[in-house]
Amino acid sequence: MSIRKRKWTTPKDLIKEAWVVDYVDSQGTRRLKTFAKKKEADAFSATAKIEVRDGVHVADSASATIKQACGFWVASGENDGLERSTINQRQRHVKLHIEPFIGNALLSRLNVPAIREFEDKLRDEGRSPAMIKKVIGSLGSILSDAQERGLTVRNPVKDMRGTRRTGKDRQAERRQNGRIKVGIDIPTREEIKAIVGSLEGRWKPLLITAIFTGMRSSELRGLRWQDVDFEKRAISVHQRADEFGEIGRPKSCAGERTIPVPPLVINTLREWKLACPRRETVRLDPNGNPATELHYVFPNGLGKIESHANIINRCLIPVQIKANIIQQDGQAGKAKYTGLHALRHFYASWCINRLEDGGLGLPLKVVQERMGHSTVTMTADTYGHLFPRGDDADELAAAEHALLS
Repeated sequence: MSIRKRKWTTPKDLIKEAWVVDYVDSQGTRRLKTFAKKKEADAFSATAKIEVRDGVHVADSASATIKQACGFWVASGENDGLERSTINQRQRHVKLHIEPFIGNALLSRLNVPAIREFEDKLRDEGRSPAMIKKVIGSLGSILSDAQERGLTVRNPVKDMRGTRRTGKDRQAERRQNGRIKVGIDIPTREEIKAIVGSLEGRWKPLLITAIFTGMRSSELRGLRWQDVDFEKRAISVHQRADEFGEIGRPKSCAGERTIPVPPLVINTLREWKLACPRRETVRLDPNGNPATELHYVFPNGLGKIESHANIINRCLIPVQIKANIIQQDGQAGKAKYTGLHALRHFYASWCINRLEDGGLGLPLKVVQERMGHSTVTMTADTYGHLFPRGDDADELAAAEHALLS
């Protein structure tokens, strides 16, 4: 590997010069790279020498663009059998947020400053902080896939995350995101009472079950009658329905769980089972018509999987408006909670709250199992602040008396 100075004369008799790094890459191909300054050539030479020695060097002329790497990344997900909703999300991130800004950039020239500039572009174009975080995460996954294919040497997204998240950064992020709060993210006891009192018709059993099991929307939509044990008063989660109505396994191994339920849920489901729509089967009844059967607990009118949008727009939002649970921002008739996850948050808080406060008083590990979280850390990070501290004034006074008496 050598560095030499090159001079030439332009057609206008101007003398120009540059520094050229002449080297042979890992595949034995001769490469030339030109720099305006010698210090830039020296820096490249030092880095390239190590990369060539380790067999990981990728020259600019042999490097792929980010757009090409995106195509490989999406194809990898399809080959790995990822769910259609996950593939669609990858495609949306690529088409709407990555390719329009940096699709033509070479992977070999991507560095931490370029990633920061990309973040700024997304922010200037009106992307929300949550969306920027998701897109940068997808870009990091794209670069990891490209690394495995030998298309790039490093992943600047990982380098950036490793250097920027200091203790102050994490504190600032916690302050920005905040903790989920009762009355803002979690319905209050009074609001839940109002919702339960306003429920009627086909949506009543669904919301009753959501409130007292904390099941995800996808788990509720995929719930089968065979998973409801009326004798043991428990519901087992074995599958879920994605946004396209396709059945799959729960989000993680911990998602497969059995949830004890109170008598209200059992009694409501017993009544609902008599009126629940049945789905057609391939069998024929004695009259020659398609035979029907009970299958999904909360189906649509044809006995098939209900859509998430219908549950929100025809169930959750109208019942809140009926119960007068609306946003206090001057917009009349706007429901306060717009997603079923609010009911999941309530169930977690109900499991955590002390018995004297109307809760179950369950320990952290049991709450994790009931929620179907993959780790107890996830439960602690999300709901840890809701657990009673056990050091209020009365308990401190009792402990002091027991110690000093």
